[in-house]
Amino acid sequence: MKRHHWLERIRQLDPETDFAEIYRISSWYEFPWDTNQSLGFALYRTYAVPSIGRLLARTGEFTARTQKRYDDTVLILEAVVEHGFDSEQGREAIRRMNRMHRRYGISNEDFVYVLATFVVVPKRWLDDYGWRPYSAHEVRASVNYYRELGRHMGLKDVPETYEGFERLLDAYERAHFAFDQGGRDVSDATLDLTASWYPRPLGAQMRRSSLCLLDDPLREAFGYPKPPAALTALVRGGMRLRGRFVRLLPRAAGRTWPATGGRSAATRAGTGSPNSAPSSRGTGPPPAAARSHRTGWARRRAGRTDRRPPPVPAGAGRAAGQATAGARR
Repeated sequence: MKRHHWLERIRQLDPETDFAEIYRISSWYEFPWDTNQSLGFALYRTYAVPSIGRLLARTGEFTARTQKRYDDTVLILEAVVEHGFDSEQGREAIRRMNRMHRRYGISNEDFVYVLATFVVVPKRWLDDYGWRPYSAHEVRASVNYYRELGRHMGLKDVPETYEGFERLLDAYERAHFAFDQGGRDVSDATLDLTASWYPRPLGAQMRRSSLCLLDDPLREAFGYPKPPAALTALVRGGMRLRGRFVRLLPRAAGRTWPATGGRSAATRAGTGSPNSAPSSRGTGPPPAAARSHRTGWARRRAGRTDRRPPPVPAGAGRAAGQATAGARR
């Protein structure tokens, strides 16, 4: 398969009407790893808005059950990407998401800001670390895809262009980013989740590498100290080198979003077979008997094979940490 096979296919489609197909191709075939990392990073950014971070901390879902809540989010989003907004699976996923959100009285402004992170952060991520940036078709398709998601969520005043989303995100963060203990607790739980997937010394390195990928306003809102400049340069340089390396690789004939690890979201969540459609029916707090307090490293040593990738920036920290280790060798 030619290196730019999927990009050529995207250029044959209309981002005004074929936005869902373009977004699916970009997410699953062109940028599977980067999509997973950047959307996780987008979600992570929202914790620095006190009204969001405080709510997530109060529910306990993103502190006591960090991996479960992240998986639930991915499961819902993947169902829509895979099957479309008008499919039975897509409609059920959105209904489930809307029911969960209605419990908490979240403002329209916070919702639209979260939507903006899903549009803006992946483009900025690919500009910095991707093997290529988004094409104009992909940018427009992403805008239309998340506008459609916003319509299904009943949101108002959703921007119509990428530039509008970008202005909204930057202005919202300038106005609202601030330290809140709840947001810091959710951030710490996210970073700790990453560390739990590795032996103790390596896990600590992944956590430090993740902090190097935070911009100053985000890092300061969480109250983290500034990492050493040399380490930050090494980590970010390693991420850019990874993008250049991927650019040299042949394209696979077909790949799925890396969050699935080669399996469907249904299998990952224990709700179906590898060929079954993802279902959001099983999302929500797990029963007490099903909870495990062992770390990811302990579970792997015990023989578990259903490892799920941690949320970003932790996942990005993993790649950056590997690049850092390689540079040191």
